[in-house]
Amino acid sequence: MARFRYRMQNILNIKLKEEEQQKTAFGLAQARLNEEQDKLAELIERRQGYFEDGRRMRLEAISVMDLKENQGAVEVMDTLIASQRASVARAEKNLELERQRLTVCIQERKIHERLREKAYERFLAEERAEEAKINDERSSFVYGQRS
Repeated sequence: MARFRYRMQNILNIKLKEEEQQKTAFGLAQARLNEEQDKLAELIERRQGYFEDGRRMRLEAISVMDLKENQGAVEVMDTLIASQRASVARAEKNLELERQRLTVCIQERKIHERLREKAYERFLAEERAEEAKINDERSSFVYGQRS
């Protein structure tokens, strides 16, 4: 039996490699998004702490300067939170872009794998036909010898 050789195997190998690279890029984008979301959560938590400190200061007899300082800190945190939300949105867009690229890579790989399977099926059919032909010739020869 002859050996099956897929003539576009090198393209399939490249597609597999591209898919692996895209999976890595997707994983990095996911990690970046998680990192940005963690930063946002930390900023929101810090803002809440400043807000609680300000509320506590208002209940106690504290100087106006401390209250203004606390209010300034809350405003700075609001600015940082808005900036971080923008960073999270950018990371989400990047993640979606990487997801789309990964989807395309997976589709291309699957197309090439299907082509390889069909080529293998054709190869097997040709081999069976060749075997049948050889068996027919052998049977004809044996029958011809007996006659």
